[in-house]
Amino acid sequence: MPNRLKMQDPRSQYPKPPFPEQPQAAPGLARKMDPRPDHGEESYRGSGKLDGRKALVTGGDSGIGRAAAIAFAREGADVAISYLPEEEADAKEVIALIEVEGRKAVALPGDVKEEAWCRELVQKAVSELGGLDVLVINAGRQQYRDNIEELSTADFDKTMKTNLYALHWIAQAAVPHLPPGASVVTTASIQAYKPSPILLDYATTKAGIVAYTKALAKQLIEKGIRANVVAPGPFWTALQPSGGQPDEKVENFGKDSDFGRPGQPVELAPIYVLLASQEASFINGEVFGVTGGKGVA
Repeated sequence: MPNRLKMQDPRSQYPKPPFPEQPQAAPGLARKMDPRPDHGEESYRGSGKLDGRKALVTGGDSGIGRAAAIAFAREGADVAISYLPEEEADAKEVIALIEVEGRKAVALPGDVKEEAWCRELVQKAVSELGGLDVLVINAGRQQYRDNIEELSTADFDKTMKTNLYALHWIAQAAVPHLPPGASVVTTASIQAYKPSPILLDYATTKAGIVAYTKALAKQLIEKGIRANVVAPGPFWTALQPSGGQPDEKVENFGKDSDFGRPGQPVELAPIYVLLASQEASFINGEVFGVTGGKGVA
């Protein structure tokens, strides 16, 4: 098993662009990416930080959600993952990885753009896991449009529902089940602070996630529940080659980070574990930027 924690030059720790051309239809599959992202399948090692926890991770089939789900299982948590039915092939791999750790895995295929499904998936997670202690609302939609004229109402609506409405529906359904000591973690983006012109709708939702989570944190701490945000920069996930970026940008994705490469999902996993764990007992309403040196201010 590779030891990603061995001291080494972080600039050369993972693949650098240029990457091969690899367009996919949305929502995209990690298994089709070249190079394949490191979600921690072989590289993440747990240490019992989440023993006995029960976690729900949306968008858990690939990318950041997959890395969080794998890490949570290796830290001792039972994990439910939600994902689109089209992502079943990737999701099966995650379910198998969770079960290999001796943890319970719950597969929840469905579309979070639908309010009824958002509420149902929470109920199913609670029922199958026997409770809920950690909620990671991570599923996202990113489809670039070159200019405002090309950004249709249908586009805008899909992005808003996936990234913001679902956040509200899932959080609202989950809060009654969360005990004191529970944790909510949302996924925003550097786009909330430094928006790209081709990501008008996506950047808007990511700024909304920051504001929503900060406000929610003030409410939930009155129940003994913490809520925090992770704001990634360029990370090598299926979101990018499946319409999240133009093909030419995918080929050089992450080149302008301080490291000359994109981040790998596993490099975010320790942040999600920290925020989910009791080690973060005095962390609330914060934004953790992991941007390759670009910052979130």
